[in-house]
Amino acid sequence: MQVDETLIPRKVPSLCSARYGIALVLHFCNFTTIAQNVIMNITMVAMVNSTSPQSQLNDSSEVLPVDSFGGLSKAPKSLPAKAPVYDWSPQIQGIIFGAVGYGGILTMAPSGYLAGRVGTKRVVGISLFATSFLTLCIPLATDFGIVLLIVTRIVQGLSQSSILGGQFAIWEKWGPPQERSRLCSIALSGMLLGCFTAILIGGFISETLGWPFVFYIFGGVGCVCCLLWFVVIYDDPVSYPWISTSEKEYIISSLKQQVHIKTPTLF
Repeated sequence: MQVDETLIPRKVPSLCSARYGIALVLHFCNFTTIAQNVIMNITMVAMVNSTSPQSQLNDSSEVLPVDSFGGLSKAPKSLPAKAPVYDWSPQIQGIIFGAVGYGGILTMAPSGYLAGRVGTKRVVGISLFATSFLTLCIPLATDFGIVLLIVTRIVQGLSQSSILGGQFAIWEKWGPPQERSRLCSIALSGMLLGCFTAILIGGFISETLGWPFVFYIFGGVGCVCCLLWFVVIYDDPVSYPWISTSEKEYIISSLKQQVHIKTPTLF
């Protein structure tokens, strides 16, 4: 794919432009999606009595624990927040961790096709709302039982994969070919930031407020991003109300001047 540079209008500034604003909104959406995916790995330590199966071998409470130096070991400090604790085996914990992946493999590819048919705004926006709402509901689903929690995680995986797979369709109409890789990089960098942030503050929130607040906080952030998405994002620059005329002409002309060159055959 090549572009005839002589037929494209003069490049408009990237600062405060609509196309880079959309990339920034996608950045926050990816940040929220990955953070909501990772926080279960952080909160699991506080949700179960112990993540080590060795702690279940001796159920006697008559002998005080002794450390490796022969002294009495200190009792673990309880969390200051009153959060429920569950008796889940390592196998159950593994199923909970993998439930997101079970749903994710079903919608990663179809979501891109669906976004091209009905619009990225609808597919990603609805999926973002679904995963954020389900994140808020995880503490309640956990109280109702392990089955409901696993089902919630599976549906959450369906939604998160729809966001990751469906967002690329927006650059078909918004991304000038010479800037498309930069715009995608800005949007996808939110995944690394979301993973880093969830790992950094997830444990601190669990210890100070209780593990349910990790889901409440990141689920609430997702709802805010969802509202921002439906207000700011449009499927094409023609219908975008806040774009300048010069930028609109630049994007449309850049996309029109794409020249598809057939790959030469060797024989």
